[in-house]
Amino acid sequence: MSSDQPSPESGGPDDNDPFRKRPPTPPTDGGTGGGSPYDTPPPPPPGGGGPYGGGPGGPGGPYDGAPGGPYGGAPYGGYGQADPLAGMPPLANRGRRLLARIIDGILIGVPVSVIMVLIVGYYDPWDPDDSGRSATVQGTVMLVYFIYEGLMLSNSGQTVGKKLMRVRVALLENGGVPAGSVGWIRAAVYTLPLFVPCCGFVFWLINVLNCTWDKPYQQCLHDKAAKTVVVAVE
Repeated sequence: MSSDQPSPESGGPDDNDPFRKRPPTPPTDGGTGGGSPYDTPPPPPPGGGGPYGGGPGGPGGPYDGAPGGPYGGAPYGGYGQADPLAGMPPLANRGRRLLARIIDGILIGVPVSVIMVLIVGYYDPWDPDDSGRSATVQGTVMLVYFIYEGLMLSNSGQTVGKKLMRVRVALLENGGVPAGSVGWIRAAVYTLPLFVPCCGFVFWLINVLNCTWDKPYQQCLHDKAAKTVVVAVE
């Protein structure tokens, strides 16, 4: 053998050759590619979960479909809630609500007006000279009605008219009785604007008509102020 050829035992220049082909390094984590940072990532969890949890309707996401409102859904509907009225008592019929108001108006208005006429004397509501007595009688009727409604709602959620029409006022949060300040707030927003000349009646009219187009809870403005709804009594 020529002395110019290195022996296998002594190691030659090929051992240090950077371009010499070497066998691939076996993977250390049992996966393909030996744990490269560009390895295929693991599959996402069931439900299409992202960095913020599940997607719409999935667990843990910002739009979970889990019940989150007072009656099994968001108070005014929700992204993940198909039926915002799910689990809620049936809403009261608008006709019954109107009849309940009429009954209460007669119940309070007639006797209070008669008593006030006996106190201040007979008056003609269309006569400008009698405007003072007319305002006194009407103001007293509205004040008595406000007190009557505030007391009745905060006690049971029902006035006499609502009991006869089998409807009641309920808290939107949990369906309970609007006890305490809630019943009084509702009564105040309904009644007290009538004390404001001219524009007070306009507000009152918009207030009571709001339930005809409000969705989904058919609330008047006094309901929205007090966070209440009117439901049927089974």
